[in-house]
Parts: sequence; C-alpha cells; structure tokens
Amino acid sequence: MQALQLKQFSEALAEHFQDGLLKTNPFTRWDAFFTYLADKAKERIVIALDEFPYLVQSNRSLPSLLQYHWDQKLRKTKVFLILCGSSIGMMENLMGSKSPLYGRRTSQLLLKPLKFADALPHLGHARQAVEAYAVFGGTPAYLVEYDRRKDLWSNIREKILSPERSLFRDAEFVLRQEVREPRSYFSILESIAKGNTRIGHIINDTGLDKGVVVKYLGVLIDLHLVQRGVPVTEKSPAKSRKGLYRLSDNFFRFWFRFVYPNLQTIEEGRQDRLVDTVIRPRMDAFTGPIFEAVAREALQAMDKIGQLPFRLEKLGRWWDKDAEIDLIGMGGKENLFCEVKWSDGVDASEVVHKLQQSAAVTGLSGKPHFCLIARSFKRDAPGILQLDLKKLEKLFSA
Repeated sequence: MQALQLKQFSEALAEHFQDGLLKTNPFTRWDAFFTYLADKAKERIVIALDEFPYLVQSNRSLPSLLQYHWDQKLRKTKVFLILCGSSIGMMENLMGSKSPLYGRRTSQLLLKPLKFADALPHLGHARQAVEAYAVFGGTPAYLVEYDRRKDLWSNIREKILSPERSLFRDAEFVLRQEVREPRSYFSILESIAKGNTRIGHIINDTGLDKGVVVKYLGVLIDLHLVQRGVPVTEKSPAKSRKGLYRLSDNFFRFWFRFVYPNLQTIEEGRQDRLVDTVIRPRMDAFTGPIFEAVAREALQAMDKIGQLPFRLEKLGRWWDKDAEIDLIGMGGKENLFCEVKWSDGVDASEVVHKLQQSAAVTGLSGKPHFCLIARSFKRDAPGILQLDLKKLEKLFSA
C-alpha cells in the first residue's frame, strides 16, 4: 500500500512541477518525498495528505519521519502542509502529547456538518429539503447521495436501505474505527435514537451499568456523535441535573432509529414493508426535532441582520418536569418564546395562548415576545412573529 501511495504522490508532484524524471522514477521512501518537498518549496506550495491516519497505519514510522524532516528543513520553507483525517480519535492521537508531531501544528479545524441553509440549495424546495436534511444530515458525503429528482421514500430505499450501497453500513463502519467495544456503544446510540434522552432511561433501556453508560456517553460526546443539552436558563450547564442527550448527526439518528434495529428485515429484502409500516408513519415525529434545529438557525440568521425585536444573548430549549418550550431567546430585559410545529394549517391564536401559559411558569422576568414557526398556518395571531416554510426559504435564500 505504501508503494502505491508514494507512486500517487509522485505523479501529482511530477505533474505540478513538470518533472519528467520523477514521473518515471517515483518515490520509494517517505524520506525521499519529504526531501523533494523541502527542495521545491522555495515558493508557496500547499500539500494536503488526506486520511493521514491510514497512511500511518501502513507505515508506523511516518510521524517520526515527518517530525524529523519538519524540524530539519520543512518548517523553514514555504510549504503549507495539511493533514486530514475522518477519524476524530485517530487525528487527536496523532497530534496528542505522546505523538512525535506534538507541538508542531500551527492550527487545527474540526469540520462540522453543513447547516441547513448551506445544504438547502442542493436539496430542493423547503419541505423536501427539511425532510431530506432530517434523514441525510449535513455531512457532504451523505448529502451528495441524495437525489432531489426522486421523492424521499425512493431515496431512503435506494440509498440507505440497499445493502449494496455505502450508506447502508457507513454509520457502523465509522463507529467501529473510533471505539473498541462497539456493541455497547451501539446499544446506547440506539436507545437515544428511540427517544431515551435521560441517563436513567438509557440505563434501564440498555441494561448497562450506570458507570459504563456515563463513561461511554463521555466518549461519544468527545467524538461529536452525542450532545448533552440543558435548559437555556441554567446558569451552570456542566453541573445541571437536567441534562438530556441526543444524537448530534441527523444521519446517525436516522440509521440508529430505523436501520440498525431492522437489519435483518432489510437483508431479507423487505425494504418496502419497512418504509410503509415503520418509517413513513413516524417520519413527521422524527422530523420535528430537526425542524426545531432549522427554526433555531432561522432565528440566529434574523438576529444577525436585526430582524428580531431585540438582540439575542442566548437561544435554546427549555424544560422543567412536564413543561417545555421549543426555543427561548434571551437578551437584556426581553425574552422571545417560540413554538415550533412540523405541521400544516396551524391555528396561531390557539398555539400562542398555550405558549403564553408555558412562558408564565419559566420564571423569566422582562418583556415577553412570542414566535411561531410551522409548515403553514390557517389562522394568524396579531402581533406575533410567524414563520412558515415559504418565509424560511426566502430567509435562507437571502
């Protein structure tokens, strides 16, 4: 594998520098590769080594070789070296305190999934886009699989529920390269995807010891696969006992909710039945939390361009015992209470009345404002900020 990798690098460099000799005599050692770079980098040159952890797997001495050549020559040249990797754990280990490369990076960047506004142009009209984003998420490699010319159900059947397609097992492959005991992690992720967001519920559902669940949740949070959220009003989030857990990635959430529990059904070729009897009836409920995230993104966009009654300092969900509010925006002595519904024909007056009652129990002082976000409304409420899919699409397109 190393010979093939070096041959590919040789071809790329030979083409860039118009080096016929290198094209016919490719590198056979990493030492030669780094020495060549040092000699050629008198002008700015950008070198990106993609999936660097896999290069290291084929040659364990690569980090030490890179460290030596970087310290001796490369750092004094104009080379701009980018090390990329899809495994967060592996990349952190390669840059950690026990690695030869420790202390030599000048910057680091965690590439997060695309936001809804960024994914919208690829996904089609607003409703189609929200549903597609809820299933495929914002990871570019997953988004490019989505075919906007086909309906959601065809995309799910053909791109996710087909055993021969890459997305059918990708979530499993990603997790297996990050953790050593995937079975317990799978149980925790499946439990959260089913709606068990409190740690006690996760323990009861999985049958795992509390210590194991707490430890593994910490790992999943570090891997950016799980998020822990607390009510927006909490002053010390880390110490709050009201923490709820949710899957960070939309595609992982879909996979652990509908694919992982039904692997046998899919492998037996009963995808149509799975879609018609399991996925389709639950899709609106599944999409609801994602629509809340889209609504949050919309309010942040409106705040940035000054279209809200006041400037936001905090924005997030709120809950306490049996009461909850989808979004509360806080700023100065004013608060914005927002209800989000993935529904059509919403009666704004009726919803606002219930929202006002919920707002009264939050204990927040200051001037209240109210906001409703839904697919569409059948009746408006005077003086209330209302956003439907048409307005959201216009906002994000702008």
